[in-house]
Amino acid sequence: MIYPRNMRGYGQNPPDPQWPGGAKVAVQFVLNYEEGGENCVLHGDAASEAFLSDIPGAAPWPGQRHWNMESIYEYGARAGFWRLHRLFTGADIPLTIYGVASALARSPEQVEAMLSAGWEIASHGLKWVEHKDMPEEEERAAIAEAIRLHTEVVGERPRGWYTGRCSVNTVRLVAEEGGFDYVSDTYDDDLPYWLDVAGRNQLIIPYTLEANDMRFATAPGYITGEQFFQYLKDAFDVLYAEGQDGAARMMSIGLHCRLIGRPGKLAGLKRFIDYIRGFNDVWCPRRIEIAEHWQAVHPPLRGPEVHTLSADEFTQRFAEVFPGARWVAERAAKMEMGPAHDCLAGVHSLLCRGFRSASETEQQAVGAGFEALGLYVIVAGDPQTTRRNIEAAARQRLAAILDEKT
Repeated sequence: MIYPRNMRGYGQNPPDPQWPGGAKVAVQFVLNYEEGGENCVLHGDAASEAFLSDIPGAAPWPGQRHWNMESIYEYGARAGFWRLHRLFTGADIPLTIYGVASALARSPEQVEAMLSAGWEIASHGLKWVEHKDMPEEEERAAIAEAIRLHTEVVGERPRGWYTGRCSVNTVRLVAEEGGFDYVSDTYDDDLPYWLDVAGRNQLIIPYTLEANDMRFATAPGYITGEQFFQYLKDAFDVLYAEGQDGAARMMSIGLHCRLIGRPGKLAGLKRFIDYIRGFNDVWCPRRIEIAEHWQAVHPPLRGPEVHTLSADEFTQRFAEVFPGARWVAERAAKMEMGPAHDCLAGVHSLLCRGFRSASETEQQAVGAGFEALGLYVIVAGDPQTTRRNIEAAARQRLAAILDEKT
C-alpha cells in the first residue's frame, strides 16, 4: 500500500493536548541505546559502523573491525550511560530508552539500571543498521525478532517503536504488527496524531533530529555544550510561550550515550535541565505516558476521507456544488488528492481548479445555474469578481455537504 504525503496535519486549529496539571509544554527526553547493536564484523555484519560518532568522515570498512569506532561506541555503554543515569535520576526526570534489542542483550547491568529507575524501554529495532534497502519480508522478520529478543531481555514486550534508519515500509509494518501503543518514525508535527494503517488506528508520536545531540556528529552541528543548551532553550522558550497563549505542544529531545555522555557535551544538557526545572507548569513524561494520555483525551476520530474516494464516488458526491455543472466535479476528480484535501479548504480547492480551467462562457453558464436557484452572484462587467462570488457561493454549498464551518 502506498500512503500519500500529508501536508495538512492539524491545520490552523490543532487540538488542545490538555497535558496533566495544565502544563504549557511536555518536554520528553529520549536516550538512544545503540551501543553493541551497531555494525561490526564480530556481530556478523559485512563492515564496520560509520554513523554518529566523533570520527570525522568515517566510512564503513568492509570485512574489517574498526577499533577506534568500536571503542567510541563502547564509551557510550561503559561511561556515557552511567553519567546520564546519574544526571536524570538525580533530577527525578524519567527517560524513554530507544533500545536496540541486540544492544540491550549485551548490556545487562544497564538494562537493570533502566528498569530500576522506572524508565520506559521502547524498541529501537533488532540492530542499529540501515533499513532503506531491506526487502519488506526481511524487515518484517527483523521487527518480529526485535520484539522477541526485547521481551526476553527486558521481561516484557516494548510498547513503543522507533527504527530511526528506517525504510518506506517501516511505519506500516510496525503498525500491522498490532502491538504498539505508538510509533515514532516521523518528524512531522509538534503533537501526536492518529494514522490509519490498513484500517487500524495507529498513534504516532513524532520524534526529532534537530533538538538532538546527533548534531554533535553531523554538519551543520553543535561544537560546544553551550550551543546545544542555547538551541534547546530557544526551542523551549518558543513552545512555552505558545503554551501560555493556549496552544500547548510537545518537545522531544534526542540523546545518545556515546555523544552527550561526554563531559563537555553533557554540560549543556545539564544547564537545560536546570533551566526547565525553574518552571512549575512543565511536564516531563516518558513517551508511553504521552501515548496513554493521548489515547484517553484524544481518541481517534474519522473525518471526511475524500482522497480515498474513487473518481465516480467523488463526482457523485460533489456534482451539484457548482449547480448544473457536473463537469466541474468530473475534472476535479481526476486531480491528485491526498489527506490535505480531506477538509473544506481541500475539496473547495479541487473544485475551484476544475471551475477555473473552464472557458469564460462555461463559467458564465455556472453563474446562471446559481441564479436559477435564487443565488445571485453575477457582477456585470467584472469577470474576476463574478468568478470569486461563484466560488464563494459554492463554498457555502460544499460546507453543508461536509458539515463544516466556512
